[in-house]
Amino acid sequence: MFRPLTRTQQRVDIVVAALFGLFALAATLIPWTSSGVGSGVVDERVAAVVAVLLTAVSAVALALRRRSPALALAISWGAALVQMATGLPPLPANLAIFAVLYTTAAYGTRRVFWAGFASALGGAAAMTLYLIVPPGFVQVAGDREPSSVATLVFAFVMTFVASALALLLAWTIGALVRTGIRARENWHAQQLAEAEAAAEAQRTRIARDMHDVVAHSLAVVIAQADGARYAAATDPDAAASALGTISQTARAALADVRMLLTQLRHTQADGPQPSLADLEQLYAQVRAAGVDLAVEVDPMPRGETAASLQLAVYRILQEALTNALRHGAVGDRGARGGRVDVRFSWHDERVEVVVTNPIGAAAAPDGAARGHGLIGMRERAQLVGGTLEAGPDGAGRFVVRAALPREGGA
Repeated sequence: MFRPLTRTQQRVDIVVAALFGLFALAATLIPWTSSGVGSGVVDERVAAVVAVLLTAVSAVALALRRRSPALALAISWGAALVQMATGLPPLPANLAIFAVLYTTAAYGTRRVFWAGFASALGGAAAMTLYLIVPPGFVQVAGDREPSSVATLVFAFVMTFVASALALLLAWTIGALVRTGIRARENWHAQQLAEAEAAAEAQRTRIARDMHDVVAHSLAVVIAQADGARYAAATDPDAAASALGTISQTARAALADVRMLLTQLRHTQADGPQPSLADLEQLYAQVRAAGVDLAVEVDPMPRGETAASLQLAVYRILQEALTNALRHGAVGDRGARGGRVDVRFSWHDERVEVVVTNPIGAAAAPDGAARGHGLIGMRERAQLVGGTLEAGPDGAGRFVVRAALPREGGA
């Protein structure tokens, strides 16, 4: 029922209500004492006391208009009914109803909003009946002429229209302010939603990069460790070389992870991303893990390649080779059985990437790699508007085939 207001707003409302009450009281009592204006229902002294009380009540309604529009509207209606019951003429304190109607439309609940609208029309009708009908009937009863009836009807209609327009104007201004407030709130909510969506997209991208970096590096480390374990007894030099590769791969992975963690702390700094120039280093890591890797590029790339496409190609190839390391066929003494083929086709309008590797016993029953690797590769392809298919070819080999569009061609 009560809206939260700041202390400054509450103090402003109280000061405004107090100043209005003093003005209305002076504007009521000074003419009253000079002209002796009274009431046709109660004597002049009682009418003056009621007028003072109604002025104070109207000031209270004005002070509560933003804190509780419903309570302020109820107080205003109560004061109006008492005023009409005692037969008092319009008072300066009646001006407070305009501020009350404004706040019911601007800050009230849905029910209070429409209650203010109904009060504007109902108040106009009550005001017209109170001011026009009793004296009009007295005049018509005295004259008993058709022209007097027409005058009474005209006065009734015009008074109602003028009163309704005045009261509805205050209510309409409040409704416009309400619309502006709602629009501003919706705009802020939209900005927050967009910021949250952007942050979620950033977190998803970083998580995907983290998966690619860690999964690939660990696959290389595991393959090298297996090779070093088998070669330790017979070929110490090969074991030392494998340990060196493990150290180099781990350091590179640690640097990549640190970069990604930095992006999590400072989202404005994206940091460098892998490109086509880093593919040779990726090939070297895979070959160092004991994989027989063959790379074919036909036709060769021409023209500039968008950074987003370069990143997608690198990450898809990185994940595909990681899956080949983790789930491919394993030969004797840790060596990888079969050859892994990578084929690039750089056409003017698209680039095709095909990675083929033998399926080992560690693969899933359907030949697909376990985990989120395939999902991540498909997401990478979809981000640049491409497609990706992955699955066994029926001949004991697993095939990853991606088709990615090239922006603007060669």
